[in-house]
Amino acid sequence: MSSPTDAGRVAALVGLLFGLAGMGSAAVAVTLPAIAADLGLSTGGASWIISLYALMLAVATAVYGRVADLAGIRLPLLVGVGLMAGSAVLGAFAPSYEVLLGARLLQGSGAAAVPVLGMAIVSARYDGSVRTTALGRVAGTAAAVSALGPLAGGLVEDLVGWRAVVALPALGLLVVPVLWRAVPSQGTGARLDLLGAVLVAATASGLVLLVQSPSSGVTVAVVGAVLLALGVPAATAQVRRRPEGFLPMAVVREPVVVRSALAASCVPAAWFALLIAVPAVLATRGWTPLQVGLALVPSAVTGFLAPRLAGPLLARLGATRSLVVSGGTAATALVLAAAGATLGSAVLLVGAVVLVTFAFGLGQPALMAAVGGAVPADVRGVALGIATLVFLVGGGVGSAVVGGIGELLGIDRSLLALALLPVLGSLALRPTLRAERAGV
Repeated sequence: MSSPTDAGRVAALVGLLFGLAGMGSAAVAVTLPAIAADLGLSTGGASWIISLYALMLAVATAVYGRVADLAGIRLPLLVGVGLMAGSAVLGAFAPSYEVLLGARLLQGSGAAAVPVLGMAIVSARYDGSVRTTALGRVAGTAAAVSALGPLAGGLVEDLVGWRAVVALPALGLLVVPVLWRAVPSQGTGARLDLLGAVLVAATASGLVLLVQSPSSGVTVAVVGAVLLALGVPAATAQVRRRPEGFLPMAVVREPVVVRSALAASCVPAAWFALLIAVPAVLATRGWTPLQVGLALVPSAVTGFLAPRLAGPLLARLGATRSLVVSGGTAATALVLAAAGATLGSAVLLVGAVVLVTFAFGLGQPALMAAVGGAVPADVRGVALGIATLVFLVGGGVGSAVVGGIGELLGIDRSLLALALLPVLGSLALRPTLRAERAGV
């Protein structure tokens, strides 16, 4: 482990890179009404720009985590950030909706390197309370930068147009050289289970496509259902065939990893849902992207303050109880946002984003702390990747619910439906909480 003296600097840089990756959704979200008007899309159609990004962000995370275990963190981080930046520029110059969606898929697949590899850098360099504090700072910085995304997106859209907003994550290339010396370069040299990676990606894709299908037609629903129905048993069989493969048996049979990831997934679900819902509701009331961005400044302030609260809370409550608090906060945010959507209240909508920003700032490091402490060091990277995959699939589900089910039932009802996820998450954590009380 490295000296704790550089932990603050490394955590801030990782959080900045994480936040710039988050701008791929946060900044673009406020411009969705403008993109829809420019390209002749409905709200559901425009929401695919967020959903596909979130989907690829999720399904590629575990791949990067496993590659980092095998080859070290440096190369996959460089490849991921390079792909994120290049496809962001491609999206800015996309001549059509289809090309824009393709660029967003590539951008998400590149940005997926940042969450899991960033957390792996911190987990590999530090231990104990230093690691816990650093993880809190990473999440807080990331939340703050991401929360500034709507303001940045509104300002850039107002000055230049939505295409320049799509290119903002390319700034991540400037962070990599500064962080480079802190990135571990050695791995185990083992082989990657490519089939396992493909099966996991297909299964996660099927879930998101199925949820979004109400706004996209029967074909999308059928594809999603087939991928989900075939992917689950196929991925299960692959784990049994290759217990040391992409989904190591030591990880998938560790209940703390599975329960924590499922419980934490409600937080990005709420985050991505509000990224679509808030601009959409306010746009119907005549708000411009810049006005939406300015209204969300309080959430950025919350993001800046989150590390000071999340670190002590995590140290005091422990990872599992912190996940429960984070989920409860996310549920409250969704209910508040549903009321805001029904009443057309900007105050309630902004308050909801403030709450979910805090939930993210606490939930992300709590998940990483729970997983990092539950598995051996030789599979820590893939465990973090799998946990982050489940975590971010929640984001894909959240955006898909608002973009898909919201087209049929309304945004307010779709947000209320999502508020049930934290309840299920708390139920999933009950065995872990009982074990902790019993001292197991």
